Formats: sequence, structure tokens, C-alpha cells
Amino acid sequence: MLIFLLFAVFACVPALAGDVYVQKGKTGIPEIDTLTVNEWDVPTEHNSLPLTMLFSVFPGGGQYYTGHYIRGGFITAIEALLVYEVVFNKSWQRDRIYEQVRPFQDSVAYFSRQLATAPNRDSIKSYQEQRMDYVNRVRSLSDKKMEQEDLRRAETAWLYGLHLYGMFDAFGIWYNNHHRSVEQRSMTKALLLAIIPGFGQMYNGEFGKAGLLYMSIIGASTSIWTSQNMVEYYLGRKHVLEYEDVEQEDFDKIAERVTYYRKNRNQYIWALALLYLYSMGDAVVDALLSDFDNPIHLALMPRLEGGVQAMFTLDF
Repeated sequence: MLIFLLFAVFACVPALAGDVYVQKGKTGIPEIDTLTVNEWDVPTEHNSLPLTMLFSVFPGGGQYYTGHYIRGGFITAIEALLVYEVVFNKSWQRDRIYEQVRPFQDSVAYFSRQLATAPNRDSIKSYQEQRMDYVNRVRSLSDKKMEQEDLRRAETAWLYGLHLYGMFDAFGIWYNNHHRSVEQRSMTKALLLAIIPGFGQMYNGEFGKAGLLYMSIIGASTSIWTSQNMVEYYLGRKHVLEYEDVEQEDFDKIAERVTYYRKNRNQYIWALALLYLYSMGDAVVDALLSDFDNPIHLALMPRLEGGVQAMFTLDF
């Protein structure tokens, strides 16, 4: 779910942070060349590449430096939430589990000692039942700790990926302020470069999209790895229970967790594959529409009946 949530958030940012600038045209007609154009990377007075990349080390810093405060605010806020979740909340949850499991571990050790000195069979059976009750509680908390660790690793990967996106996006702002172009780019070249994830986007000057792609790849790949670790963990638990006298309900719960994490792993694999295909299509479409804002497509022509008419052309 996190991969789709982050995509939705950053898809909405352009609509909030977009602005208007005057495109210097090529037609020679002032009325056309001075038409305003909505643009994602608005030119700013702060155009130093070293300072842009230096400030981008801090969450949203590159965006703040270049005057894109809404974009920077989104990055700062989401990174701050992920840092809190990964560093503070998960640490608190881990310490809480340690506190809860400690008395259960002491009880297991106590009944283990009692079993070693039990005087008769009835005592052994009673001690064994009580010991297994505490053993199951320890295992339940251990399962919970493993699941939290799985989530912490995945969230950490998304945090690193988000920070990488912020740096790519900051560089993209600088690049488009210095190398803005409305020239037609080659769709074939864009497609070939897109075989390597992100290269097609960078060829089109869409460095922010490349950063978003890398963020998603890092996050999804790590989620696949952590989910596979949980599958192996619960398979190990399942094999242990096969040799123990446990109720069918307990065995089914472990089997359900195996199925859940397998499904979670497979969903991320499919998401990664679809993301790769989407990145190739996106690169081709961006190359196709690379000269969409070129004012040469808009011209004024005389009419035989008198006056003039506007004509707009789009080449496919």
C-alpha cells in the first residue's frame, strides 16, 4: 500500500506547486512568443548547482533553496514522519515487547527446572502444560517482534528512497532552469535508454520522475526481501509445530501468516514489474510530447474572407 500512497502524494504535488512563466519562443511573433505556460519547474533566482545539491542533503532543502516551498514541505513532512516511525516509534514498540516477554521467559525457565526435579508423572504433566503455555506466549511476542522488524526495514528503505528522490528532484529543478528545451526528442532513443530504469526519464530532462522511480524500486525491492524473510521465518515455525502436540488452530494461524507474507511478496513483485513497464511507456510519451509547449505549433494565418485565424498543430 505504501508504494501506491507515495505515488498518489507526489502525483498531486504538481497541481499544487505549478506556476506560470513566460516561454521564450521561436516564431518571432511577440503575441505568441510571450504566451504564458504552466510549468512544474518554475525558474528562480537561486540557480547555483553546488548550493542546490548541498541544501538537498537536508530533507526538502534543495526545493526550499530554489523557491519550491510546497514541494519541499511535502518531502520534509513525509521524511519526518518516516524518521519518527522508524527511529522512535519502532524502538518504543521493541522495548515494550522486551518488557512483556521477560516475565514469560522467567516462567519458562522456572517450569523447566521444576520438570527436571518432578517427583512423579502427574507433576511432570502439570509442569509441562504450564511451561508450554508460557512458551507459546514467548513465541507469540517473538512473532510480533519479527513482523515489526520486517516493517521497520521496509520503511527505512522507503525513507532512503524518498531522500534520493528529493535530491534528484532538486537537481531536476536546476537542470530545467538552465537547459529548458521544447525541441522534439527521439522516441526510439528514449525507449532504448528506458531499458535501464530511470535513464529514459533523465534523457527527457525529467529527473524528478527518475528519482521517484528509484525511490519506488528501492522500497519495493526491500519489501520483497523482507516479506520473503518473514515467509522463511514462519515456515520454520510451521515445521517446529509439526513435531509438537499443538492444537490445529495454532497450526492454522502460522499457515495463514505464511500465506499472507507470500501474497505480500508477490504483490510487490508484480508492482515492480508494472513499474518497470510504466517507466518505459512514460519515457516514450514524454519524448513524443517533448515539444508540446513549443510555440512554433501555434501560428496566425490570414483568411481569404479577411482577418486572421489561429492554427495549432501537433505532430505524431
